[in-house]
Amino acid sequence: MALLALRLGHHHLLHAPPAHRRLRSCSQRLVVSCSAAQVSGGAAAAVVWFKHDLRVDDHPGLVAACAERRRPVVPLYVFDRRILAGYSDTMLELLLFALKDLKSTLKLQQSDLLIALGNAEDVVLKLANEVQAGIIYTEEEVEHSVRSVLANVESSVSNGLFTWVNPPEIEVWSAPLYGYKSLRELPASRDQFLKEKLPMPTPLSFPTFPALNVGLDTGSLPTLEELKIFLKESRMPQDDWVPTKSTSARSILKATLRQRKIKSNVELSVSDGENIEDITTNAGASGRRIKDSFFASENSLEVRGGTDITLDALDAYLKYLEGTGKASWQELHDKVRFAETRDGASFYTLFGPAIQLGVISRRRVYHETIQYERDRNAGFLSPFGYSTPTVTSAVDAICSLEWSWLLALKSKVCIEGKYPLKFWRWKGYLIQYTSVGREGPAVLLVHGFGASLQHFRDNISSMADGGHRVWAITLLGFGRSEKPNVDYSELLWSELLRDFIVDVVREPVHLVGNSIGGYICAIAAGLWPSLANSLVLLNSAGSVVPSYSFIPLSKFLIMEAFTTVMTHVFGEGRTSWLSGLQARLLLLFLRSRAGGILKKYYPTRTERVDKPLVDEIIRASYDPGATTVIESIFNFNLSIPLNFLFDSFGGNILVIQGMKDPLIKSKSFVSMLREHCSKVQIRELNAGHAPHDEVPDEVNSLLSEWMEVNKTELKPALEKSKAI
Repeated sequence: MALLALRLGHHHLLHAPPAHRRLRSCSQRLVVSCSAAQVSGGAAAAVVWFKHDLRVDDHPGLVAACAERRRPVVPLYVFDRRILAGYSDTMLELLLFALKDLKSTLKLQQSDLLIALGNAEDVVLKLANEVQAGIIYTEEEVEHSVRSVLANVESSVSNGLFTWVNPPEIEVWSAPLYGYKSLRELPASRDQFLKEKLPMPTPLSFPTFPALNVGLDTGSLPTLEELKIFLKESRMPQDDWVPTKSTSARSILKATLRQRKIKSNVELSVSDGENIEDITTNAGASGRRIKDSFFASENSLEVRGGTDITLDALDAYLKYLEGTGKASWQELHDKVRFAETRDGASFYTLFGPAIQLGVISRRRVYHETIQYERDRNAGFLSPFGYSTPTVTSAVDAICSLEWSWLLALKSKVCIEGKYPLKFWRWKGYLIQYTSVGREGPAVLLVHGFGASLQHFRDNISSMADGGHRVWAITLLGFGRSEKPNVDYSELLWSELLRDFIVDVVREPVHLVGNSIGGYICAIAAGLWPSLANSLVLLNSAGSVVPSYSFIPLSKFLIMEAFTTVMTHVFGEGRTSWLSGLQARLLLLFLRSRAGGILKKYYPTRTERVDKPLVDEIIRASYDPGATTVIESIFNFNLSIPLNFLFDSFGGNILVIQGMKDPLIKSKSFVSMLREHCSKVQIRELNAGHAPHDEVPDEVNSLLSEWMEVNKTELKPALEKSKAI
């Protein structure tokens, strides 16, 4: 909206947030002032709208826009709060580095990057009118929030008033790693997909740009502080919870233990409000500033800058074992050792943000990595694996990212299941979710280990029809959510739930979880009580510890952030070949016996273990990264007592227990609850480990009754908004 502010006058800013006015006083350069009469050459202009594709290398949109030599090409970037809503300060800083490089690169080609602040639909419409655009190029998106922005732009352009005959067309492009012909026909199973042996297109070359001779005041970038002010003042009332995400689960848990004077087996010396992650990051600093560094600061672990810098950093990463005399390469190698908390984990830590911002395409990374491998091996690729760990890490990460993106994109053209599937990006990872219902209390359903949101297949619609707004999420590492190479833990998943409630639902919810999902819900409610109206556990993992005067927290839970330091100094904390082998063997066993195993968990209605349920679990087991998730089983330590979490939450709690659960001694568990958790309400059912799917009608009735009783006791909700 701020794009054409000087030319169009203040009356066009009536709906603009206050940040526009503040930024104009210190940065009136963030405008365009041109007229349609200034567009030369006769051909209708092409607008290239950048979002997560901040490069000129391997950019199909730019190549198509520049194909007509006499056509003006107008590159555009819009700081739209809806697109940037989930960005951390670090990501915002990296974004500005990338935009600075992109702008400089375009200037060398006698072009430039137009900069705007505001809603993309207003910006694009005004610019299209100004330059008489005939076509707008923009990248395909899979995130629901960004797709919604793109839909708004399409609607604005198609319904806009233009001074010439037809509105501009919007051309959506992508740069896939694989040369598939039809998303609909693409197998959803990675195992079947690899059998297709699809071609892998070569990255596109740098296009030749026509000079930007349209009389535009393209402007310059805001500072990081200006951008943060803009985003802060663009917040809606529902965004007041955003600061809730600033403190880690570990820090809150430690502070709670200190406050309640509960002893533990770990040192609780970090001061209130201080994040252990900060200590870890500082520990990775080299102590000196390196000339031509790949990093924003000596404490940073993320590669910053544009395509050339990122390609140089990738070269340094791949050649980690070769040694170097370059100071910048030596610094990167130090970061690799520090970030390698698991075998292969360093690649995404260093390059994940650059790939997310589109500074470098996935297929460019893959092409450069494979080319390096060929060069090392006289032009050959060994069928027995890659020659260096860094090549393996890069290829594995790119293939995992590409597969997650393909699954998300496929879900947009192939409606599978009963509910619309959406994707939200959390810490760079794609998370699958669904939302059903238009009114009533908000409910969030969380599945157990190995399952996904589809496990609530007969609960979602029933609850929505009963007057609830229902969200169901697939946790990181499961179903069709991304499966990155990270250390999975209960605290990691609890932070995922926290951020989902804050960023997506944007109001307190009734938390409903099964198995490990119930335990994660209990942690989220206990650490952030304001996020939950009530807590419902369906055969939850975890235990009740009488009095809990001492809580034996595992090092994995509390000191997880320090494992990188231990790895760097002592070589400890790394994944072992044994745990990897155990995970692979367990995965093979589960694939071959999935149906039989599941039927043991459905003792009263084994027919509920049908083909769709089994097929989806087996399908997910072939996804890249599935083995890493299985490895996490060996690290689980459910040492935080449920009654401690219940007391920390302080709200209403319902436990629905299938009494024939083969995994949990239900009678003993229920007895402990009654003895030590007097405020918890308990409902016993004749069912196994997943009562919500085994006897959905009974569970739905109990949930509806519970929501109705607790409707009058809702915590003060934020002003109603359109959840994403």
